[in-house]
Amino acid sequence: MSISPMERLLRNPVSFLGESGDDGLVAVSSRIRLARNLADFPFPPAAAPEQLTAVRDLVAEAVQRGRIFGAGTFRFDVADLLPLDQEILFERRLVSRDFLNNPAAGALLARADESVSLMVNEEDHLRLQAFKPGFALEEVWQEVDKVDSKLDGKLCFAFDDTLGYLTSCPTNAGTGMRASVMLHLPGLVMTGRIAPLVQGAAKLNLAVRGAYGEGTENQGDLYQISNQATLGESEVEIVEHLSRVIRQIISFELQARETVQKKDRNNLCDLVGRAYGLLRHAYTLSLAESLQALSCLRLGVGLNMFQSVDLEMVNRLWVYTNPAHLSKLAGHPLSGGEADVERARLFRDTFAGKRAE
Repeated sequence: MSISPMERLLRNPVSFLGESGDDGLVAVSSRIRLARNLADFPFPPAAAPEQLTAVRDLVAEAVQRGRIFGAGTFRFDVADLLPLDQEILFERRLVSRDFLNNPAAGALLARADESVSLMVNEEDHLRLQAFKPGFALEEVWQEVDKVDSKLDGKLCFAFDDTLGYLTSCPTNAGTGMRASVMLHLPGLVMTGRIAPLVQGAAKLNLAVRGAYGEGTENQGDLYQISNQATLGESEVEIVEHLSRVIRQIISFELQARETVQKKDRNNLCDLVGRAYGLLRHAYTLSLAESLQALSCLRLGVGLNMFQSVDLEMVNRLWVYTNPAHLSKLAGHPLSGGEADVERARLFRDTFAGKRAE
C-alpha cells in the first residue's frame, strides 16, 4: 500500500534537529537561503497566474531531470494541500508564512531528508535553503552552493554584472543570501543581557528574530541571528562575518550560564526541576507554557542535570508540540483546548518512554 508524500515526510526525523556536537548546547541549527529569479519571466509580484504556473513547471522539471535533490524528492503543490498539511510544512521550517498566504502556483521541492529544499513562487521565483544541526554555517554554505550551481546549469537566472542576482525586494539583491543560526539563549535572558545583544547585533548589520524568521516573536528563548546586507559582500564574506559573531554569542551565553550556576544554583535547579515536573505530570499545557518549560529543560540538559533527558529529545519535542504536528499525531484536527490536552499527553508519554513519532 502506497503512502502519501506527507505521510512519508512525517516519518522523517527533522533534519535540522539532529546531532550537533558541543556547540549544539547553544546553537540549535544553521540555515542558508538563496533568492533567485528566472530571467525570462516577470518576478512573482508582477507575474500573471499562467506565468507563475509556467515557472513552477519549468523549475520542477529542471529539478527532476537534473536529479538535483537525488532520489525520493518531495513535491508539494501548496494550493492542493489541506490547511493542516500546510501548517506541518511551516512548523518544520520548510516554507514561510508569506508562501502559504499566496499559494497560487506555489510548490515546495525538498530532498528526502529535508536538509535542502526549494520554495517556488514565494516573493522570488526560487527560494533555495539548506539546513544543518548546530553551528555549521560553512558546511551549509558548501551544500547550498553545490545545489545552486546545479540549478544554474539548468535555468537562466536574472543577473546583473554590477548588482549581482536580481530580486523582487532590493534588500535581497546581490548575493541573494540570508545566512542564519538559531541560538538557545536562556543564560543571556536570565542575566538581563539579551537586550544589549540585540542592540549590538543591529550595529553589526545583523538581524535578531524569532525561531520562524521575519515577523515572528521569540518563544522558548530561541533567537535567529542573520545577516541583513546581501549587496557589497561575497557569500564567503557574509558567512565568515556571521560566524565570527555567532562564536562570540555562544561564548557569552556559556559564560552567562556559568554565572547563573555559581551565583544562584538553588533557584536555577528549582526552575529546571519545576519545568521538568510540569512537562512530566501536567494534563493540559498551552504552547507558550510548553516552549518555556522546554527551554528550561534544555538548559538543564546543557548543565548536566539529567541522565534520562537529552538534547535530541528536547529538540524533537520543540517540533512535535506545535498545533499541526499534534493534530497529525492525534489523527484529526484539534481545537485549542483539545490541543492543550494532547500536548500534555505527548509529554507524559515521552517521559514514560514512548516516542512522539
